[in-house]
Amino acid sequence: MALLHRATIRPTKAELLADWVPSQPWGEPEIGLVGAYRFDDPEGEVGIETHVLSTPDGHLLQVPLTYRGAPLDEAEEFLICTMEHSVLGKRWIYDATGDPVYAGVLASVLLAGVTQAEELVEGTDTPREPSMRVTGSGSRSGDVPALGDVSVSSDGSTTVLDLSAALRIVLCRRLDPQAAPSDHESTLTGTWSGLESPVLLAYVA
Repeated sequence: MALLHRATIRPTKAELLADWVPSQPWGEPEIGLVGAYRFDDPEGEVGIETHVLSTPDGHLLQVPLTYRGAPLDEAEEFLICTMEHSVLGKRWIYDATGDPVYAGVLASVLLAGVTQAEELVEGTDTPREPSMRVTGSGSRSGDVPALGDVSVSSDGSTTVLDLSAALRIVLCRRLDPQAAPSDHESTLTGTWSGLESPVLLAYVA
């Protein structure tokens, strides 16, 4: 379960995304927030949150982030910024595709039926309804291979995570509502208010 603190953060998520996304090969200069979803870190140390963004032209972009309480070794190229959090203190914000915790969790979602995290706001007793619902096609009986180092490459529409030849995951950076999830065996799809059919978010290549 993701515990959401009632906190002040600087920069805000909207600000850090607006600064970083346009510099990426799949990015655009003007973005707005559509929704977000979270996964749990099995160790409870790393925050994992993915944002879906819109552009004035109607394009949809996907940006997974990890939030850490200390720098991730040998991951400077994936560091987006540091954030001051009024409850948790200094946080290091990473492009999640370069974070091995995210890679492992995403593999478990795609292959082993791990579900998105419930979101509980601090001081409340009942999880809130997330702005996005996501579903991995993996089953609880599915196996996840032993994963090694993550090799990451991006182009104008996707980011590919190669996990030491054990697994290749494609993250859709520019979302296509017309893409057919059924074209791929192991997928992550998502829905949100106003979306008629689930959109493909990631798949095993």
